[in-house]
Amino acid sequence: MSEYQDYGWSHAGPANSEGGHELAQLFCDLAQKYGEGLRVCDLGSGNGYMAGLLARHGFQVVGVDASEKGVELARVNFPQAEFVCREMSADLGNVVGNDFDLVISSDVIEHLYRPAVLLEAARAVLKPKGQALLGTPYHGYLKNLVLAATGKLDNHFCVNWDGGHIKFFSVKTLSELLTQHGFAVSDWSYFGRGKWLWKSMIAHARKLD
Repeated sequence: MSEYQDYGWSHAGPANSEGGHELAQLFCDLAQKYGEGLRVCDLGSGNGYMAGLLARHGFQVVGVDASEKGVELARVNFPQAEFVCREMSADLGNVVGNDFDLVISSDVIEHLYRPAVLLEAARAVLKPKGQALLGTPYHGYLKNLVLAATGKLDNHFCVNWDGGHIKFFSVKTLSELLTQHGFAVSDWSYFGRGKWLWKSMIAHARKLD
């Protein structure tokens, strides 16, 4: 069974309508802390918006996505980056190379039936001790209590549309998954709303060898 569903990209703007550009800019700012001109692989690059932003800031970017429509849009709108139409797998390094300094992935892992495939792909393309920035919606005890108390829990965990989120991570569970697949988590960044009610979280991790 495919790990990915093509959601039918129809635009070249940010993937998240609410704060999408700001989230992409946060990833770019975090990437710059690792150095300039790094070789970056964007796993699940979608329509290429974030890869294009990174490329405009001087990074050497390769975006990987299984959506033919997404890759087509990316190549037209963001020629500064390179894009490959390919599903994530543990042999991805044989396709795009295994010398990347940094892997970035935003709002992808929560859509995967087997989330480990993203981490296997990340390890395959990263050089020894390479870095990863992995973003996904934030879930925590207090946030879920607030959602329940305000009657928004069913809407948040809605199952009545194709291609929604099927995995829901906390800091603890995403840390455990990264550790199990050969990464060490060094830090976290958060985006949107207030403390403990964040919209998104970003794990800063390093490949162990």
